[in-house]
Amino acid sequence: MLPVERRILIKVANMYYMDHMKQSDIAERMGVDRTTIGKYLKKALGNGIVKITVEHDSFDELESALEKRFGLKEAYVVTRSYDLLTVKRNMARAGLNLLKRIVDNGQVIGTAWGTTISELAKYAEQEKLPQINADFVPMDGGPESIDSEYHVNTLCYQLSRAFGGRSHYIYAPAIAKTAEIRQAIVQDVNYEKISGFWERLDIGIVGVGAPVKSSNLIWAGSFGKEAIESLAHTGAVGEICSVFYDINGRAVETPFSDRIIAIELDKLRSLSYSIGMAASREKVPAIMGALRGKLINVLITDEETAKILLNE
Repeated sequence: MLPVERRILIKVANMYYMDHMKQSDIAERMGVDRTTIGKYLKKALGNGIVKITVEHDSFDELESALEKRFGLKEAYVVTRSYDLLTVKRNMARAGLNLLKRIVDNGQVIGTAWGTTISELAKYAEQEKLPQINADFVPMDGGPESIDSEYHVNTLCYQLSRAFGGRSHYIYAPAIAKTAEIRQAIVQDVNYEKISGFWERLDIGIVGVGAPVKSSNLIWAGSFGKEAIESLAHTGAVGEICSVFYDINGRAVETPFSDRIIAIELDKLRSLSYSIGMAASREKVPAIMGALRGKLINVLITDEETAKILLNE
């Protein structure tokens, strides 16, 4: 390359990349046509005068490995922390960033309940989000014994308000006291309305629970530790929307299966986006079951959990 030619390439590259000039304006200044400027820029790139780099997230390899291993549409890995609340907040931010990209007019967006989803809803209220014409619905009944800020109807309302959509509420517990009460609830007009939205669901946002003593269902007062311990004989490894499943993501029969008021697991498999947010060693079997059973096609988790899943 002649010295004068290199000088021109550097000059043109600086005007285009550094000064953000249009190619037509550069052409006018240089006394050539726009096509020539395009050729100069291409040559500058080919000769190493211009080097374009794409910033890599520190977890891009982990995310790619998760997507390939489990056939995920997307995976998001956040920084590990000994503070579980910090992890949950990081997952919530990742979940909100995903929603900002995929929500659209005419969609039906479902949400479960839990502390991580609560953090997501809080962040959504703090941001200026694109306003959409969409419906937001609960995906299971609301626990009766928890603070209203964690109730599924509250989270549904917060998300819908942040996105400018319409919120719909379910007037039923996650687990009815008896099978007869559940039967009466599912015949109610409110349940018919909500279950109708479930049939049209586009996006679902769920937590992934584990049948352990720290389970959300115990925390929410749905049932006691003895009920959780009784699940050991059912093969249950995880829970989504109050429905328990085995290591292959198949729903298992439990003493309270006939009392659950929630979307069916099979419906999650058909969603365009079934987003699962969960992290911790104790939840690995539950997450693995959800992945194997295709109950979720997007996973948001932390670095430690991701590595364990890939080594299972």
